[in-house]
Amino acid sequence: MLEAKIDMKDVIKYVSMIVLVMVALGGCKKGGGPGEKPTGTEQITICFAFQDLETGFWIAAHKAITQTLKERGIKVLERNGNEDANRQLEQIKDAIAQGIDGVILIPQDGESAVTIVGVCNRAGVPIGVFNRPPTNRSNPTLAVVADNEKITEQAVAYMAEEARKKFEKTGKKVTPLIVCGDLGDRNAVARRQGFMNVIEKNHDIFNPVVEVASKWDASTCLANLEAGLQANPNVDLVFTSSDFLYPQVRAVLEPIGKWTKRGEDGHVILGGIDGDTEACRLMQEGYVDATGVQDLFFEAKVLMDALLEAVGAGQKAPEKWIDDPGFALTQGNIGERQADMWGCKLLGEK
Repeated sequence: MLEAKIDMKDVIKYVSMIVLVMVALGGCKKGGGPGEKPTGTEQITICFAFQDLETGFWIAAHKAITQTLKERGIKVLERNGNEDANRQLEQIKDAIAQGIDGVILIPQDGESAVTIVGVCNRAGVPIGVFNRPPTNRSNPTLAVVADNEKITEQAVAYMAEEARKKFEKTGKKVTPLIVCGDLGDRNAVARRQGFMNVIEKNHDIFNPVVEVASKWDASTCLANLEAGLQANPNVDLVFTSSDFLYPQVRAVLEPIGKWTKRGEDGHVILGGIDGDTEACRLMQEGYVDATGVQDLFFEAKVLMDALLEAVGAGQKAPEKWIDDPGFALTQGNIGERQADMWGCKLLGEK
């Protein structure tokens, strides 16, 4: 039987080659779960593109997303579109050219979201859309969406109960006014519909609805609301499609003696939707009767988790729509539920 001679130099050579191959293969793997830095790869880079930071909701969302990503060891490219859809599109294209791993998007509107999602799909970059969804699902995306119609209905239902009490006491129908958002925005359309649903169910106590356009712009809201109240001085219920417009509502109601607390003469039944710090403060002080609440922190977490999971799995165009059911904070449940409202949490931290 012949014995093979072993050359230790050859052994070392072969072992070294195997180790190099294993290291190379290991470096191609995306390690860990959502948010964990992959083993043997470069740092994950996420482009966070947002339309602007005008409202308390968007400011809080920006803080929650950027801080959480950075705490997870992820590099964040922030891009502010300054309410310009074309600029935002170019910012996304530029970020993709830099070699990002994913995109979190707060779009200017639903139509531009469809376009930007399509760009990311074609580039093989996973994208998640936060709170303001695309107008259609023609291009696959991750999205977290508040049930704006249902949340609005819950808040306005409480306002309608208060209106019925007033109707039963005075015998006079209540005149409702809604400050509409930009009706090119799916969220604004859903909020208007939720308001109208409740008014129609209680048509016996309401006069025709007065509609005021805001276009999600404070100065536009102020001018149109002033005109609306001048033409309809008997308005005694006001719903704003975003809590960030309460300063404009106050600026119009206060000079005509209608900015008063619950139980005081001239009180206008007030409500809105978002759940920001100003809405919380005004509810605590007794000026606002109800507000619809989007669960901002829940939305931020589930979207980031879904996007980072897709990045880790190598998915180029993941598709999943996640619902945020939200809730209504009212003067009837404020004692039990205000701790659940993101605006009240932030107000308590100040």
